Amino acid sequence: MANSWRISALADRHRALGSRLEDWNGMGMAWSYATDLADHHEAIRTKAGLMDVSGLKKVHYVGPHAQSLLDWATTRDIGKLYPGKSAYASILNEDGKFIDDCIIYRTGPNAFMVVHGAGTGYERLVRSAQGRQVAVLFDDDLHDLSLQGPAAVDFLAEHVPGIRDLPYFHHMQTRLFGRPVTISRTGYTGERGYEIFCKAQDAPLIWDTILAKGAGFGIVACAFAALDWLRVESYLLFYPYDNSETYAFANEKAGDTLWELGLEFTVSPGKTDFCGANEHFRLAGKERFKIYGVDVASSRATAAGDTLWRNGRQVGVITCGMYSRLTRRSLAIARLDVEQARDGVELEVRGSIEARGTVSALPFDDPEKKKRTAVG
Repeated sequence: MANSWRISALADRHRALGSRLEDWNGMGMAWSYATDLADHHEAIRTKAGLMDVSGLKKVHYVGPHAQSLLDWATTRDIGKLYPGKSAYASILNEDGKFIDDCIIYRTGPNAFMVVHGAGTGYERLVRSAQGRQVAVLFDDDLHDLSLQGPAAVDFLAEHVPGIRDLPYFHHMQTRLFGRPVTISRTGYTGERGYEIFCKAQDAPLIWDTILAKGAGFGIVACAFAALDWLRVESYLLFYPYDNSETYAFANEKAGDTLWELGLEFTVSPGKTDFCGANEHFRLAGKERFKIYGVDVASSRATAAGDTLWRNGRQVGVITCGMYSRLTRRSLAIARLDVEQARDGVELEVRGSIEARGTVSALPFDDPEKKKRTAVG
């Protein structure tokens, strides 16, 4: 944890559960506990799990130019957001290449909160804010507790009036166990879930109370690494682990297009004026690879960096793999040569395991996204 400069208010809770608080994004995160990650995956898929994801960067952008700043810097039409509505967006550089993703929450007429990942989107926005009438506040006091799984809404419904009526990608200001919170119907699991934003001083009480009162619902504390298992099934990319910053192309600058990553949907329909837009649209149809799924004929998980072969030639690399005891499937996200990114193509997996694999469209789990968007 030597690189960590941000401290979770829940650090003692994580240590008590067996975590060594490995660094991510400048914060010591509970990547693992003494309990089995398979139990955490099963809890979130069948009941509910509580995670501390406070390592995400929470930043407030406030002022008359806040909307125009975010409109230029991200791929979404910010004017379509109203207070209480949020959107998932990409951030590109001038070359039209992906440098970060984020969720943009509109909190008022001239006020937004942006939750950044581990890319360089925050730094780009800070530089772009210079000379504009916009204040940028990095909010390290704000903690983010993620309650994910089918039982999450049933538990919260006992404590938060109107939570069942909160639509997907909307948020509300309310109180939980007497403490002020913002609850957002978002997450990184593919399940119906909620992120609870609270003050650092309130995080321990909220964490402890959810686990105590939620035990009857099957809610358990889950480690950060469980997200890798869930995201593979649900086609949720993690910068830079799925990107060319990790799997570089020879003699090329790092950076992938939205067309290659399958994130072109993050460009709002009709939007053509944003950072990197000209290159983004020019690069359509010029993909060097495609993100795709691989269904592996094994009872073991693949490892990041395992290679994929066909007819004696390497045609891809696995970026993240998992094995589910619920479905008894070994699944992976991969970067594949474009001509191999077709359902049913047979491959060989080489590396941490030797096995056959079949190319499969993503997501593996709930392709119509009915769980995360369920009503009532």
